[in-house]
Amino acid sequence: MQGEFSVTQFFSDDHYETVRTHVDATEAVAAFKHYISNVASTMGLTQRVIITDGGDCICCEWQYKKGIVFPLNLVSS
Repeated sequence: MQGEFSVTQFFSDDHYETVRTHVDATEAVAAFKHYISNVASTMGLTQRVIITDGGDCICCEWQYKKGIVFPLNLVSS
């Protein structure tokens, strides 16, 4: 059985790369954590990382210099 989540990273030059497709929630979150903390994201080459579900709705979003911006309950004060 395939999962329903995908992880995509967006770069500073307006290109993007889907790094995981049709994975379960555990794998999607692990990939998300990796891509928001790697060298490219730290340097600002990666500007945004999202997890989307099977309906192409955004479940989680990280933005460079802002951190996790969605969902709001994951944003620390």
